[in-house]
Amino acid sequence: MTDIVDELQWRGLLALSTDEDALRKAFADGPLTFYCGFDPTAPSLHLGNLVQILTMRRIQLAGNLPLGLVGGATGLIGDPKPNAERTLNAPETVALWVERLRGQIERFLDFEGPYAARMVNNLDWTSGLSAIDFLRDIGKYFRVNKMIAKEAVSRRLNSDAGISYTEFSYQILQGMDFMQLNRRYGCTLQTGGSDQWGNLTAGTDLIHRVEPEASVHALATPLITKADGTKFGKTESGTVWLDAELTTPYAFYQFWLNADDRDVSKFLRIFSFKSREEIEELERQTEERPQARTAQRALAEELTTLVHGADQCAAVIAASKALFGQGDLGELDEATLAAALSELPHAKVDALGPVVDLLAEVGLVASKSAARRTVKEGGAYVNNVKVAAEDAVPAADELLHGRWLVLRRGKKNLAAIEVVSA
Repeated sequence: MTDIVDELQWRGLLALSTDEDALRKAFADGPLTFYCGFDPTAPSLHLGNLVQILTMRRIQLAGNLPLGLVGGATGLIGDPKPNAERTLNAPETVALWVERLRGQIERFLDFEGPYAARMVNNLDWTSGLSAIDFLRDIGKYFRVNKMIAKEAVSRRLNSDAGISYTEFSYQILQGMDFMQLNRRYGCTLQTGGSDQWGNLTAGTDLIHRVEPEASVHALATPLITKADGTKFGKTESGTVWLDAELTTPYAFYQFWLNADDRDVSKFLRIFSFKSREEIEELERQTEERPQARTAQRALAEELTTLVHGADQCAAVIAASKALFGQGDLGELDEATLAAALSELPHAKVDALGPVVDLLAEVGLVASKSAARRTVKEGGAYVNNVKVAAEDAVPAADELLHGRWLVLRRGKKNLAAIEVVSA
């Protein structure tokens, strides 16, 4: 691999660093032990977290030792949100989420060999710490004027919500994490998102105050933006999660497949482990033949395989093809088919009726008369079979898994019918 700092810069993953030249030297003198923290404020990580996990993986592949921190302590508080106080979750819930997030992170790192990763939990060094010890041993090194100047804090101070002492203290806890990891494992680098820069530098500042000669670093990735102005990692149905129960592998695949041509190059560099040459070739194909969506397909396949496994990715691709007549819908397993159909316009009916009624019911045509014209012109399909007669009524044995029909008008307009009491 090329110099890891150069690699991160080429991929658009280096927004801020405490001292780039010193960081380059630290990597060159390595191996370097580094960490990134993830708070269990939800039952799953999402695409924004995936940026950090994959950045950790890249740094590990360059010959460094990662520490994946899941914040059993900081997760009980949560870092300050931009506009409102967080709802505090029950300790039992946070403990459950710690294990779920830990399992998600572990899939992406290598825990064997000379650069083996290690998982840590900041509850280990905070649970037995008294308030007096915390204030005397840690709090005395923090200056309130600097804490107030941190972006996350100042933004809240200037909002109607204000900020509680609990969330105001979050940066002290994160700073203490870095100091503890530095002492326990020789950790000298913390990575995170640029929106966390104030919290990242809280750690370097604390270590420098306690041990002025220590050499420690912080590195931040940029906020990912989309060309159309919508928020990255969001769809009409909400956040794109890494948990298959919260975002199905099919929906996950479709998120990448539907990436804007203006964004796909950036997404490839940030998320893909393809080489520069492979990515530049995909960029060239996007520029020359954007309608083929070659780059989007490559990205969707790589990321779905990475997050959900090769079998799930193969099932998703099979479903995508079958929906458009390039495979047998009947061969799709129920879960994959259900996930695929949930992304389509759909309607529930009590009983099967004429195809023309179903086409109108689900909104594929404006009216029943339009549906009849579509059938007459040969443009109506049920489960990829062309409808031959205007009065055709699907049979009960045509229902996929006893529940669904896939309707299609023309080549690309799809919808689903679910019979709830057939």
